[in-house]
Amino acid sequence: MRKLLAAAYPSHAVFGEEAGLTLGSSSSSSGDGSNSSSSSGDEWLWVLDPIDGTKSFITGKPLFGTLIALLHNDTPVLGVIDQPVTRERWVGLAGQQSSLNGRPISARACGDISNAYMYSTTPHMFAGATEQAFHRAFHRVRDAVRIPMYGCDCYAYGLLAAGHCDLVVEADLKPYDYMALVPIIQT
Repeated sequence: MRKLLAAAYPSHAVFGEEAGLTLGSSSSSSGDGSNSSSSSGDEWLWVLDPIDGTKSFITGKPLFGTLIALLHNDTPVLGVIDQPVTRERWVGLAGQQSSLNGRPISARACGDISNAYMYSTTPHMFAGATEQAFHRAFHRVRDAVRIPMYGCDCYAYGLLAAGHCDLVVEADLKPYDYMALVPIIQT
């Protein structure tokens, strides 16, 4: 993906889970060690997660996916969730309705948390002595929803965007885990 982007958009920066940050050809480093695109001189930044849901991938569970985001001046303007096994692709573009395989989708309204369908990759991401407040908050939400479900990685966000569930509760997400999701869910 990086080679394709570098060839098509040489002035764009690329940030990803596997290879970190690569500045575009128009970059001028600020020297402060900051990784934000505006401080590095890059107006456009691609954020990549080639395999979101690595544990699902290595165990054969077909709910992993590829996440691709494009940020303009630090704002996500394009997001893609690509699920190669089920051949589903969610696309969100700022200011336009999101789509699933080219068909318009939207999140559904849920007026009361007691009616909500909730996904979380695992409740274990909220465990740990330093995160007890998050752990308690997660359990309060989990206990309040109609149906809690687990184990979908990025696929859960596609379900959220298409109106099949009402919330996704996660912890410890990195930019490559969520930037692609922003324009898909917001539009």
